[in-house]
Amino acid sequence: MKYLDLTLRSPAENLAFDEWLLAKCEETGEETLRFWESPARFVVLGISNHVSAEVDLAECGRLEIPVTRRISGGGAVVQGKGCLSYALAMRIPEQGALAAISATNRQVMETNAAAFAKLLGAPVTVRGHTDLEWQGRKFSGNSQKRGRTALLFHGTVLYQADLEQFGRLLRHPSREPDWRQQRTHERFLVNIPLSRPQLMAALRQAWRAEEEHAQTFATKVVEALAQRHRDPKWVHRLP
Repeated sequence: MKYLDLTLRSPAENLAFDEWLLAKCEETGEETLRFWESPARFVVLGISNHVSAEVDLAECGRLEIPVTRRISGGGAVVQGKGCLSYALAMRIPEQGALAAISATNRQVMETNAAAFAKLLGAPVTVRGHTDLEWQGRKFSGNSQKRGRTALLFHGTVLYQADLEQFGRLLRHPSREPDWRQQRTHERFLVNIPLSRPQLMAALRQAWRAEEEHAQTFATKVVEALAQRHRDPKWVHRLP
């Protein structure tokens, strides 16, 4: 597996690039671990989220915060400084831990949890299907999208995020795991005391991503994918 630290200009392009990595892995079998971190704040919905139920559209509009939608599941999140995003594009084997959805969740979450726990010197627990918890609070949410021969598993890690913005821009989730216990975003989320380089190094080691990926990609393909993420019909497909 190769790694890539690449943040593109816009929310749409960054979401599209993850999608392109999945398509590339299906086409060539090339596996990639990508890191990115948006300098500007924006909201991302999961593929099945109803926008009005998960996002405070009035507040996002007042603050000029873009609202987008990704191709994978999970809940709505706020992206921005202090929120490291990663994406794993991996081949789907005929057998083994990545051959099924639930097994993939366990494999990736347990691998990531062990990597972060080693750095923190404290337990990190997998909660629900794809949450990571430290000291009783969530610091990482994740989701996956499966193709025919490859999968995309991506997520965020909070390390210096402005957690107050989650409560301002997002509504209380319409569906929540039992372990949340009705806590507000501010009481449920936490930044872990690790730096961006530490987080990246831990994930690179965990996934044996030793070789840097050449930063070349199909610009026209990524831009075409990004157009969908900019389309209000896509974002508001589930009002």
